[in-house]
Amino acid sequence: MNRTEFVITTAIILFVAFCLGWFANWLVHRFTRVSQADMDQLERMSQELHEAEETRDQAITYLQQREAELTNQLAQTEAELAAAMEGLRDARHEAEEMRAYVERMNAG
Repeated sequence: MNRTEFVITTAIILFVAFCLGWFANWLVHRFTRVSQADMDQLERMSQELHEAEETRDQAITYLQQREAELTNQLAQTEAELAAAMEGLRDARHEAEEMRAYVERMNAG
């Protein structure tokens, strides 16, 4: 094989390798290409995720407000209970004094 035949053979082999590489690249891109249906599905899932996050944020805000209301109501109820207990304590003390006064009057 002389030099010219060697160069031509090498050129043909390189050209065939180039064509096979290009074809393989085309096949890979053809099969891995994302379809419009997949893009639509991803967009829909993204929208649903966004809506779910908004709903979660609203629920958290509502729960925080409700917790604050209930905490306030509990504090008010505890204050009313303490006042009622104090009133009951005073009434018992007053009843005890009246009982002692009545006993003194009956004894005397």
